[in-house]
Amino acid sequence: MRDTIFHILFVWYPYFCLTTFLVGSLIRFDREQYSWKASSSQLLRKRQLWWGSNLFHFGILFLLLGHTVGLLTPTAVYTLVLTVPQKQFIAIVAGGIAGTICFIGLSLLLHRRLFDRRVRQTSTVMDLAILGILWVQLSLGLITLPYSLTHSDGSAMLVLSHWAQGILTLQPVEAKTLQGLDWPYLTHLVLGMTIFLIFPFSRLVHIWSAPVWYLGRRGFQVVRTRRVLTAGPAGRSPSQPAE
Repeated sequence: MRDTIFHILFVWYPYFCLTTFLVGSLIRFDREQYSWKASSSQLLRKRQLWWGSNLFHFGILFLLLGHTVGLLTPTAVYTLVLTVPQKQFIAIVAGGIAGTICFIGLSLLLHRRLFDRRVRQTSTVMDLAILGILWVQLSLGLITLPYSLTHSDGSAMLVLSHWAQGILTLQPVEAKTLQGLDWPYLTHLVLGMTIFLIFPFSRLVHIWSAPVWYLGRRGFQVVRTRRVLTAGPAGRSPSQPAE
């Protein structure tokens, strides 16, 4: 029974979440573009929003990058410059700092949503739910840090990275290999996959709208100045087209 539960959670469930994440985002972009927005309430309680938003975004972007590189980089690649215990130590320190910053920012945002009456009235159930889920996920991530210190050899990190790489390459590892992990790791994994599952149905989809394509834009922007010329017929200047 235990093997079956782990197989469902860590072999089937990841693909279900990733499929929903990709297909759901595509369908929402194609059919519901007017709902594709951040739904910002920045005009209300701006000071707390400024601190919370900046701390949260700085921390979450660093954590996403760190998780992506840490989990998906093959062991044979990073061991060319680092040992497994060294990588584990760097992950604990960097993740702990970024996670704490992100946790403080998210706590400010969640407090603002829950306890400011005007902000709460502009919030949907999904707005509150996604902030709550992210807060729990961050808490679990910070809880894993003491457990990681007890695995200074990096054994738990290797199990997690091999699992993630197996899912990505469509060669999932045996789910029973995760049974030796402590409960915070397992809960953190399941909740993280669940965030991917609900991603297309929340305001998180505005992440896809980040204007990164401007970084590679070619050419210059053409700006035409309006010159004051002698008015033509009907009070229009010669440079102005008829409406």
